[in-house]
Amino acid sequence: MRRLALAALALPAAQALYAQAFERMLRRNVRLLMDGDVDALAGFYADDAELVFPGDNSWGPVYRGKDEIRAFLERFLRVGIRGEVHEVMVKGPPWATTLLVHFSDTARGPDGALVYENDAIIRLKARWGKIVYEQVYEDTEKVAEFDRWLERNEPAAAAV
Repeated sequence: MRRLALAALALPAAQALYAQAFERMLRRNVRLLMDGDVDALAGFYADDAELVFPGDNSWGPVYRGKDEIRAFLERFLRVGIRGEVHEVMVKGPPWATTLLVHFSDTARGPDGALVYENDAIIRLKARWGKIVYEQVYEDTEKVAEFDRWLERNEPAAAAV
């Protein structure tokens, strides 16, 4: 009985440690992405992961598999978007983890003027430390406006 009680007390502590570790890894990998290391974040996805980016714009609607997600991340950097993780909430055990991430992103034109700014809530599902599903919730009108800016100012960068 005593072992069962100790195990019951240990489980929440273990889940809290897992959540902290997952958040630290996510923040680190996003920071490395912003430094140009696409592999750091791309490696965080399962081989069969899915990324959903809703809206009528060139950034979606769905990327399937690590290669397509890597291409999305490469384009993100190529067009000059910079992003930052603000808050992360992690819930669930390692085999069924849900994360909510508050993320903001910006882009500047060649003259340094701000040409894009948005905030997103990103919902992630993960299993055993790998992201298997991601959906981005942000102002898709701002994304479409950025697409138009890319078409006018950086035609090569606007293509996927």
